[in-house]
Amino acid sequence: MTTKQKRGEAAIMADQRNGAKAQSKAHTDTEAGVHKPAQTTSTHRSDIPRTEDTTILVICGGLSHERDISLSSGHRVEGFLEDAGWKVAIHDMDSDLLDYLSSTATRPDLVWPLLHGANGEDGSIRDVLEMTGLPYIGSRAKASRTAWSKPIAKNVVRKAGLTTPHSVTLPESMFRELGAGKVIDLLVNALGLPLFVKPTMGGSALGCSMVTSADQLPQAMVSCFAYGSVALVEQAVEGTEVSVSVLDIDGESTILPPLEIETPSGIYDYEARYTPGPTEFYVPARLDSDTLQAVKQAALTAHRALGLRDISRTDFIVDRKGQPQFLESNVTPGMTDTSLLPQSATAAGCKLSSLYSSLVQSVLSQHRETGQRN
Repeated sequence: MTTKQKRGEAAIMADQRNGAKAQSKAHTDTEAGVHKPAQTTSTHRSDIPRTEDTTILVICGGLSHERDISLSSGHRVEGFLEDAGWKVAIHDMDSDLLDYLSSTATRPDLVWPLLHGANGEDGSIRDVLEMTGLPYIGSRAKASRTAWSKPIAKNVVRKAGLTTPHSVTLPESMFRELGAGKVIDLLVNALGLPLFVKPTMGGSALGCSMVTSADQLPQAMVSCFAYGSVALVEQAVEGTEVSVSVLDIDGESTILPPLEIETPSGIYDYEARYTPGPTEFYVPARLDSDTLQAVKQAALTAHRALGLRDISRTDFIVDRKGQPQFLESNVTPGMTDTSLLPQSATAAGCKLSSLYSSLVQSVLSQHRETGQRN
């Protein structure tokens, strides 16, 4: 992509950001357990630079299937930080990035990587930032790799006491070597129906399918393998889909109100995630107080068990017994106008510019550039 093309793309995204209004149907209830997290004001401490003297670099874009979502997230965050008084730059994931990070004229004080998909969430960009000695917002490389692999993350949180749907992990080669029909028959007999098929690594529900009959499995596997060479086949749990975001600010973890997702099809797929209109969001989730507390605690347990820091979003299905069933944790939650974390924060009474500014200040005050390594 040429510099001219990148500038044009950035200008389009900036126009969308500046003209965007919240289009999601978030239902809020400030009297039903929604609270405004502490530490969301843009106060300045004496031990960190003034905002006008500090440059925050947002890295977004890249070449993953989620490029457009990453660009939207990046420009949204850029706008909110600028509203809070920070000097913000934005850069694509390209061959100019390392020169930009190392040049004395452009080297930022802090990086906020908002790359979705591979490289952005598998720990790669965080390893690169560690090698440059730059502090950044978000989980470190090792924790990111753990969360990025859904089967590994499921095993980790299970050991921490959380419940997660039973699943098997099968590479594409297994279907070729053993015979696709025989493996599919075995899956149905062993796990039952319905099933949920998804790539072991990936985001935005790309390659994910709900399977309610055996004849749907072949196409579901084909769709899955279009986005990754290994499939996670999971027992589908009936219940309420809930997402819970956690932010670490000034040494304390703030759990945003659980957000309930309701789609016409019952599946929160790519279209439902990024097309404003048919999907309904409820904040807080329409659960009783004990279940709300249980799912919040489960999100915090996952955040800590996986070794995540600064910001995460964990997705659950709350089954018919009120038990939160862990699905996955995201180290780079979407920040678009239809994304879940911003909706939860807004419903809690947070001003996004202040919340993001507080996160920036919290990370800057830790002086992470002093040599932390994996």
